[in-house]
Amino acid sequence: MSDTARGPLDGVLVADFSRVLAGPYATMLLADLGAEVVKVESPAGDDTRHWVPPTRDEVGTYYLAINRNKRSIVLDLKDDDDVAVAHTLSERADVFIHNFKPGGLDRFGLGYDDVAARNPASVYCSISGFGSAQGASLPGYDLLVQGMSGLMSLTGSPDGPAYRAGISVFDVMTGLNSVIGILAALRHRDATGEGQHVETNLLSTALSSLVNQTSAYVAGGVVPHRMGNSHLSLFPYEPLATGDGDLIVVAGNDGQFARLAGALGVPELVEDERFSSVGRRNDHREELRPLLLEALSRRSAQEWFDVLTEAGVPCGPINDVQGGVELGERLGLEPVVLAGDVPTVRNPIRMSASPARYDLPPPGLDEHGDEIRAWLAEPSKPSDATS
Repeated sequence: MSDTARGPLDGVLVADFSRVLAGPYATMLLADLGAEVVKVESPAGDDTRHWVPPTRDEVGTYYLAINRNKRSIVLDLKDDDDVAVAHTLSERADVFIHNFKPGGLDRFGLGYDDVAARNPASVYCSISGFGSAQGASLPGYDLLVQGMSGLMSLTGSPDGPAYRAGISVFDVMTGLNSVIGILAALRHRDATGEGQHVETNLLSTALSSLVNQTSAYVAGGVVPHRMGNSHLSLFPYEPLATGDGDLIVVAGNDGQFARLAGALGVPELVEDERFSSVGRRNDHREELRPLLLEALSRRSAQEWFDVLTEAGVPCGPINDVQGGVELGERLGLEPVVLAGDVPTVRNPIRMSASPARYDLPPPGLDEHGDEIRAWLAEPSKPSDATS
């Protein structure tokens, strides 16, 4: 459907039957890297089109965040003719991805076994909330997984309620894991000619992504708990009050702590046996904290940022989202790119020879339906994915 080379995944056709976040985020990343992504939507459209406010031109900015570089077609799977179109698309696709509940597409002939029978070389990616075994019937909402995985038990003040993260963190991470699995399966297919079933789920992603916290339990028998902004194994590693506001201060090793103590004008802390190692600083954090706060109170957060940065101590302010974007701009990361005329956030992967593309804005509902139907009606050719 496209007549230009678009990146390292040029020639890969993705049939995207996913919606909301994890799947669409994954397919946008694939599209940024050159894949041709056909976004299949119900007549009502992806839910995130209507998750408002905020909006841009009456479209939810949530939808705009995760759907650039795709083409949209509406297929009503209650309609036999549209199911036939879906089958044809699955026959031609290199990648088929969905986040229906496990087994939810089987009745339309779009489950893994049916798609693999029609297209043995295809990579079929299923995204679910809790896997395809006993958790198959559970709804896969990020908030539920944040609570059920243990993340919320770690987020918030020790004496306050549990909090969710400010984004759907496990949806995003599951999208990333899905991309990793798809790329590995494509590599396997290139070597063997065989497709396969890639499965990801939010709970497995969550338990893996909790890294040191889950390891504390499975390897050490320790159940972590809420510590506010404090770190289980490092101190200082949190926002600390200065003369006019908080500054995040990090001393992840003994060298950084020595530089911190010197810059704060309290080098004697390094010689104090209580603070002589990471483990000792953790054990005596309630004795160390007031000493650091006393020193930090003598200057403003900005002044300490300049002083500590010059000394090689990791530190930083707590920005709002605008501040974060503006920081990226000041650092030359160029975080905002136009997809058509829609401002979007740059793909985080930089590639010197085959950079990400930003050719198409997030599509309108069924914007490319006629084009895709006409293309699918043509006889299949090996180059059809991108011709």
